[in-house]
Amino acid sequence: MRKTYIAALLLIIASFCLSIYGYNHVPSKMVVHWNEKGEENGYMAKEWGLFLLPVIMLLLFLLFIVIPRIDPLGENIEKFRIYYDGFVVIFLLYMFIINLQIILWNVGIRIEFNLTLPLLFGILFFYIGILLGKAERNWFVGIRTPWTLSSDNVWKKTHAIGGKLFKVAGIIAVTGIFAGEYAIILIVAPVILFSIFLVVYSYFEWRREA
Repeated sequence: MRKTYIAALLLIIASFCLSIYGYNHVPSKMVVHWNEKGEENGYMAKEWGLFLLPVIMLLLFLLFIVIPRIDPLGENIEKFRIYYDGFVVIFLLYMFIINLQIILWNVGIRIEFNLTLPLLFGILFFYIGILLGKAERNWFVGIRTPWTLSSDNVWKKTHAIGGKLFKVAGIIAVTGIFAGEYAIILIVAPVILFSIFLVVYSYFEWRREA
């Protein structure tokens, strides 16, 4: 088994163990969602609130394992597999930290999400930028538009600029630490704008090539 998969499994097991430990320490109706101001605005029964994220982590991990096997261009994924596997671990670590923070909040250790989410998303987006810069054409990972999927050249050009833009999005997201209730804008807005730009960019690159 790949070392990265062992690390991913350990994160999933740790998340389940954390939730099991928290079962007798969190209220029967626990907080699971906050608004942009950091105010509580969503609740779940603890049976769901504690185990939803660990279950999602497990299902996503299984999906990540299957993707290279079922992709018609799976041999291309193997060319950047080290970066793909790295993303799997980083994404599951991100979910583990969110699960930990939710449990801590519900036992009275309240760390503001407006402080942690910008940092977590910033790291995630920055790594996605690295992944995009290395990704070869495939059907599951990357900027998949009709035009990138139909041309290796358009794929490479779009992902070269997309990798840089997502790194920038990661840096902008981290600055949300200082933005309080506006942190969500610094996290979401750049990704939406850059994604729209990359779709349009891939189309015009395809047209120019055609």
